[in-house]
Amino acid sequence: MQIIHTVSELRNTLKSHNKIAFVPTMGNLHAGHIHLVELAKQYAECVVVSIFVNPLQFGPNEDLASYPRTLDADCEKLNGLASIVFAPSAAEMYPEPQTMTIKPPPIADELCGASRPGHFAGVATVVMKLFNIVQPTVAVFGKKDFQQLFIIKQLVKQFNLPIEIIASDTVREASGLAMSSRNGYLSEKERAAASQLNQALQRVVQEVKGGKCTFDAIIKTATNALNAEGWMVDYIAICDANSLQPAQENDTNLVVLGAAKLGKTRLIDNIEFQLK
Repeated sequence: MQIIHTVSELRNTLKSHNKIAFVPTMGNLHAGHIHLVELAKQYAECVVVSIFVNPLQFGPNEDLASYPRTLDADCEKLNGLASIVFAPSAAEMYPEPQTMTIKPPPIADELCGASRPGHFAGVATVVMKLFNIVQPTVAVFGKKDFQQLFIIKQLVKQFNLPIEIIASDTVREASGLAMSSRNGYLSEKERAAASQLNQALQRVVQEVKGGKCTFDAIIKTATNALNAEGWMVDYIAICDANSLQPAQENDTNLVVLGAAKLGKTRLIDNIEFQLK
């Protein structure tokens, strides 16, 4: 496995590869990331994993400075799985101020985007830069960040990028908690309670399938229940999984998404489901 820090060296190294699978990450890798890399290996012999904490996607009051940077440990986990780890510095990725950015579709201002203005523009911009640098055949993303996945699929489609996006199911802990680098911020007590978010979304799914209440009433009940347990709910939403627009009664392919803070840690989760 090679560890490469510059764009020029990465491009020179990749010249001899016709098919490349790519997994972009911000490091602090856990079993969910490793699953993405293992999935990527099914699509190409050359697997590139990027590790880069992207400053463009952090707001002024978010955790850029404290976001865990664990490159040595990450490389140990990737050894034998990845062909190349691309770990550029911020100066390498942004040698001058990034005044040209990707403007994502309006859905980027909804859901997580409503409380994190500019976040998805930062995500889309760095992903476009990474796609341009790596020029992968396939790229693998997790479904835990469902809105991000949706926006990246739109990026590839609207810019006619010759990249197949592979979506991987969310990897969970035994409690049902979605694996996330930010789970490391949770105290022991908070971690024991963190699965309540997934449990709340599961109840939403069952109530929607039951069909006895309106979507608004179901969302209100779930929100109140989590807040009563000490959470600060950002949103719970029932959406059409194909468009991320608010679900209508005749929609059948749905996703319930939720974001909430437990203590100082913001967690997200989602569940896709079908209605007959």
